[in-house]
Amino acid sequence: MKECAVARRVVAEGVVQGVGYREFTRRWAMRLNISGWVRNRRDGAVEALVCGAAADIDLMLEKLRQGPPGAAVHALRVEEGASGEGEAAGFAVRPTF
Repeated sequence: MKECAVARRVVAEGVVQGVGYREFTRRWAMRLNISGWVRNRRDGAVEALVCGAAADIDLMLEKLRQGPPGAAVHALRVEEGASGEGEAAGFAVRPTF
């Protein structure tokens, strides 16, 4: 299991479901060697836990603010110092929570 230098819990709000936001997140995480997960929430938001090097996390947050074509991210809430509890290498798309 790789060490997680920086972990952030992120909640994207706006038009983020039904537009490929989770797959967009997974693809960017894989490109940036970020581990964690992403899932839809019942309230219409998308939540993710991202874990990796500081510079990679910064770029990931920029990408999550933009979102894929068709998305309209109105707010991106980022929880500093989030725990990377039990995170293994890789990035998963989890079921809706």
